[in-house]
Amino acid sequence: MRDNEVVNVGTEPLSFDDVVKVARHGATVRLTDDAVAAVAAARTRVDELAESPVPAYGVSTGFGALATRHIEPSLRARLQRSLIRSHAAGSGPEVETEVTRALMLLRLRTLATGHTGVRPKTAKALQGLLNAGITPVVHEYGSLGCSGDLAPLSHVALTIMGEGVVRDASGRLTDAAEALKQAGVEPVELAAKEGLALVNGTDGMLGMLILAMDDLTRLFRVADVGAAMSIEALLGTDRVFAADLQALRPHPGQAASAANLRALLAGSQIMDSHRDGTCTRVQDAYSLRCAPQVAGAARDTLAHAASVAARELASAIDNPAVLADGRVESNGNFHGAPVGYVLDFLAIAAADMASISERRTDRMLDVARSHGLPAFLADDPGVDSGHMIAQYTQAAIVSELKRLAVPASVDSIPSSAMQEDHVSMGWSAARKLRRSVDGLTRVLAVEILTAARALDMRAPLRPAPATAAVVACLRQAVSGPGPDRFLAPEIESTVRLVADDSVVAAAETVTGPLA
Repeated sequence: MRDNEVVNVGTEPLSFDDVVKVARHGATVRLTDDAVAAVAAARTRVDELAESPVPAYGVSTGFGALATRHIEPSLRARLQRSLIRSHAAGSGPEVETEVTRALMLLRLRTLATGHTGVRPKTAKALQGLLNAGITPVVHEYGSLGCSGDLAPLSHVALTIMGEGVVRDASGRLTDAAEALKQAGVEPVELAAKEGLALVNGTDGMLGMLILAMDDLTRLFRVADVGAAMSIEALLGTDRVFAADLQALRPHPGQAASAANLRALLAGSQIMDSHRDGTCTRVQDAYSLRCAPQVAGAARDTLAHAASVAARELASAIDNPAVLADGRVESNGNFHGAPVGYVLDFLAIAAADMASISERRTDRMLDVARSHGLPAFLADDPGVDSGHMIAQYTQAAIVSELKRLAVPASVDSIPSSAMQEDHVSMGWSAARKLRRSVDGLTRVLAVEILTAARALDMRAPLRPAPATAAVVACLRQAVSGPGPDRFLAPEIESTVRLVADDSVVAAAETVTGPLA
């Protein structure tokens, strides 16, 4: 928990960093005065509609295919309760706390725009949950990514009503009413339109996109570090990464990756050892030579996803929406297609980054292609198996990532008696991307673990100062080459060093910040 961090939620968009601070690091949330004023102004218009004899969707009618029924004023409080209770229909495993906190923050931000018509007290209740560390239990299944992430957001709204199950600030599973009482947060009896306003958004899929972008930004730098280590260990060349060669194809991500590789490989005694004209190889294999082309394409995909996420962060998604002139209009802005597409696109990039990493690892283990390294990097090949099965682990994950790269967003399925006849499946795309990010982390860790062993085996030749710093970082947790030992803990130690950015930080002590 970052007690000193405060994220202001107002009528202006949040930053990606704001979302990460609240979701992952427990930063405090504060509704700004302009947000409270905007919320109150929009509420005035909703109250007027509630008193009107003219039906207004979400205010005085049923929902979805039941929108044709006009609801009498005496039944409208029940209407809101019924909406939330019936829509809180998630199933399956509990999603991660950081995902639910991101979802809550993003819904609060939409409420703060003044385009949803909730009362200030309802927005403040959601703020109170976040600041008290109360996390509603949200389930894996239930969202079709259209009409928003209905079931996940309904579990949050249920908590605002003082119902359902939550985790308190200590992570303990408990009754929502008790958790709110302990935290001093008053449950809210939802008024006209408030139930719909709390559940009709793309907040879950957007939150997962922003968290994945945060992870992938780090992992794509890790991928360059792993590629540099592998290229060096395999006696590859860095000539192909020259800036003038890369400029012939001016993709920005490619240029950034190639610059990283040049910096990481600078001053390598291993690479200098085969620049004397005796090397007969004309070209390296694609997994070495094309590393910046693949990593660059992944970076450019990430940049596209960031542009979509930024626009989504600037959106006010609700149906119906309260407009500046007082109109309350139905719309389709809750459709998750823009977010779903880029979630699927990033899963493709993650799978391909893992695939090229696994190919480099396999090359280091194959005595026919490793240019002098022992078979499987074993201490005594035949008696020892070295990293043979570590590559199997990589291969298994890469195959899984390829399956996860199949897009969810093309798999629309109709619902609500054909009223909601085309949906985005953006939530599903986000859930599989989270698994892809975890898989890529593990594949890169195996490459770095293997490449470090291979670099040690090139002694007495010394690696580049930057890659040597990575090996030294790794050696604090994992021993160097030797007879076979229990390998799984070494892989997990390397996974942690990759995930917490220690690997990149070690390289950057030499190179400075990597792109």
